[in-house]
Amino acid sequence: MPEGDSVYQLSKRLQWMQNREVTSTSIRVPRYATVDFTGMICERVWPRGKHLFMQFAKDGHQAQILHTHLKMEGTWSMHRAGTRWKKPGHAARVVLSLSDDPQPDIELVGFWLGLVRVFPARQYEQEMGYLGPDLLDPDFDLAEAVRRIEATPNLEIGRALLDQRNLAGIGNEYRAEINFLAGTHPRERVGEVDVEKHVRLARRLMWANKDAPVRVTTGIKRAGETSYVFGRNNKPCRRCGTLIEKGFLGGDGDLERVIWWCPRCQPEP
Repeated sequence: MPEGDSVYQLSKRLQWMQNREVTSTSIRVPRYATVDFTGMICERVWPRGKHLFMQFAKDGHQAQILHTHLKMEGTWSMHRAGTRWKKPGHAARVVLSLSDDPQPDIELVGFWLGLVRVFPARQYEQEMGYLGPDLLDPDFDLAEAVRRIEATPNLEIGRALLDQRNLAGIGNEYRAEINFLAGTHPRERVGEVDVEKHVRLARRLMWANKDAPVRVTTGIKRAGETSYVFGRNNKPCRRCGTLIEKGFLGGDGDLERVIWWCPRCQPEP
């Protein structure tokens, strides 16, 4: 699943949309099938954690926000209008054409999007205010993120870091690498670990990767050497040589997800 840095980079690639007029709209999600941005101007494109937002407005009309989430398989593709898509049409969830005079319009297609919503721009905070501080916000609120995590001292730190209500942007890869660098097992309880240390590591890692084409947590960009424990089951720990282990963490309504750890560097509680 794309994490906060991936959506940040996607947003940067879509900045060309700003100040362009929408020339056609097709939202292929039943609830929003009649929504039409045609004739509106794209005012803004921005990320918040793992979420992507596009705001459209027209004189005399209320601004609208298109909110999408990639989930596991979602992608956005750009084409010249009239050219053939590289992905199947049945996978398209959002199709927007934007003006590019004197060239043919640019077609933006969201394939396999895990979430598509539309709501009035004035409701943005009401709809999204539940999210914790965004790790890639220049004004990231460290103290608030720590406060939110520490509010559940009996929760496993591995689950707390993935909860977007605590801080926005962390996915499974960052979760695994943060716990390794902090020397904590993902199953350790929040009340037993240095929460601020974990949050500072999360901010530092994601900020360092926000503009990088390849996500790196080890400082080494060579293929196969970019992570410490993520995806490295039964491979030697880069610090001590102990074989990395794999398990699952979840429950109480949370989806179980794979965790990785070094039994020596991150002893199980």
